[in-house]
Amino acid sequence: MTKRLFSLMMLALVAAGLAGCKSAPVRDPAYAPIRPVMAPPAPVGNGSIYQAGYEQSWFEDMRARRVGDMLTIKLAEKTDAKKSATTEVSKSNSNSVTNPTLLGSTPQFNAPGLIPLLSNRDNNLNFSLESEHDFSGEGDSEQNNELTGDITVTVIEVLPNGYLMVRGEKRIGINQGNEYVKVSGIVRPADIDATNTVLSTRLADPTIVYVGDGAVADSNVMGWLGRFFISALFPF
Repeated sequence: MTKRLFSLMMLALVAAGLAGCKSAPVRDPAYAPIRPVMAPPAPVGNGSIYQAGYEQSWFEDMRARRVGDMLTIKLAEKTDAKKSATTEVSKSNSNSVTNPTLLGSTPQFNAPGLIPLLSNRDNNLNFSLESEHDFSGEGDSEQNNELTGDITVTVIEVLPNGYLMVRGEKRIGINQGNEYVKVSGIVRPADIDATNTVLSTRLADPTIVYVGDGAVADSNVMGWLGRFFISALFPF
């Protein structure tokens, strides 16, 4: 029995050691870049110097406009939320019935042998019931978030109205964990500045995710037993 217990302890230590090893960041296919569309072949005899479809503009800003082009998004997210709720419920109830008078007399009875508490001649039809319930609940919630930085994404689709669907992911490995910044949304070309940059507040239908994994992230996760005691499943 002792040998088996020692083997189980060693196996647990090995598993804990492997779990603590640093792992490479994992790519998310939902935010993977897309390759640019191949340019059509040059038509024959279109011109001796210039070929249609292969021209390059020398007098305009290089902004993202085609599938596969890169675009820098400047993260400028800041949210403040606060919520408070208070509930108080009180209820009391009282009912009573006096012993009635039947044919000029109040009934009294005895129940020998049936119920020991009623085995006397002083029993009557009096009835009285009182109940009182009180409930008080209070909850407060406050959340502040701020996310700044830059991330470069790629254009994955050009919509019929010229708007650009973009997405991208930044993966950073730090010490014993990894950090992920994922962004997707729709960009209006008019919101892109001369440096090929757009603010995250200009994204339509945005999805901005900032998550991490590793030892530091695991230490901030509440255990399943603690989550049970604060969930609606806990009856008290």
